[in-house]
Amino acid sequence: MPFHFPRAEYDSRIARAAAELTARKLDGALLFAPESHYWLTGYDTFGFCFFQCLYLGADGRLALLTRSADLRQARHTSIIEDIRVWTDSADASPGEQLRAMLESLGARRTRLGIETATQGLTHANGRAVHQALRDFCGLITFDGVIEALRAVKSEAELACVRRAAELADDALDAATELVGPGADEGGILAAMQGAVFKGGGDYPGNEFIIGSGSDALLCRYKSGRRRLDAEDQITLEFAGSFRRYHSALMRTLCVGRATPRHRALHAACHDALLACEAELRPGRTAGDVFAAHARVLDAAGLAEHRLNACGYSLGARFTPSWMDPPMCYAANPFVLVPNMVMFLHMIVMDSSSGTAMTLGRTSVITGAGSDVLSRHDIRLLVF
Repeated sequence: MPFHFPRAEYDSRIARAAAELTARKLDGALLFAPESHYWLTGYDTFGFCFFQCLYLGADGRLALLTRSADLRQARHTSIIEDIRVWTDSADASPGEQLRAMLESLGARRTRLGIETATQGLTHANGRAVHQALRDFCGLITFDGVIEALRAVKSEAELACVRRAAELADDALDAATELVGPGADEGGILAAMQGAVFKGGGDYPGNEFIIGSGSDALLCRYKSGRRRLDAEDQITLEFAGSFRRYHSALMRTLCVGRATPRHRALHAACHDALLACEAELRPGRTAGDVFAAHARVLDAAGLAEHRLNACGYSLGARFTPSWMDPPMCYAANPFVLVPNMVMFLHMIVMDSSSGTAMTLGRTSVITGAGSDVLSRHDIRLLVF
């Protein structure tokens, strides 16, 4: 079986999750987040866009309800042995079939946790689940529990993250070989994503962000391509992904020349990034990281041009986003611990002058501080 980790690692994860159930006096959990499925069992599919649910008992028992199209996917990629299939039809009722599965598992009149804050459970499907189970069992919110467990990586997971970081560096190398006057955004994007694929990597949890000219001030992907002018700017936010584990980078590159405003903004982002990375150590909080970001950028007169968050955790994620909690925003009390992976991004968008500047990279928190994963420095890049 093509598992990415030894069976003992999955068993350890299941035991940790089951212990959380016991601590919360729950008999089991209904897990809808694809990240939970993948982390606990290796189950790897985009079939979560339909209905699928993984049952985890407090005794460690697993059972999956999914579609027929994902039956072999589950057998091939996961350690799950009990796999049930709900039936596609015009009047399909996977909620009722979930109830039938839980009945067979002896879950009537039990207390079950349920994940709801996930793309793996639409509002319509969530309503159907609650309707089907309203007089069957008690449902208690279980959001954030598996996420918190996933935030602290094992050594085997960190190996995947470090490989993802190498692929992100390769993607940046591919971009810098092409960026310059007249370069085509499509060619740059193809080279970057191609470098990840050639290195054995995966599709990322969300699209690479690429934008030049006025689009360099955007923080999201949008369709449409252009060629770079003789004097231009281009913002790139991207991630290497290996076994679905991510390591991200972010840069705004100058074409032709860097204006005085570009240089001033880069200097502020440079100082802010180093100040934030100094807070990446055990016992500090995600809010402490943001406070360093705000302090440096606000002192540079950039309060109106910065964002209200400056980073987040990374791990094994599925579309539509590679972002994991905790996020670094004001007063977030989440305490940082060793073996967390954090992507910090300094994003300054000066709409008044049309100037963009970003600087971001991924680090692993260690026992004493943090290690930057990228081999690239953070100087201003001009082509």
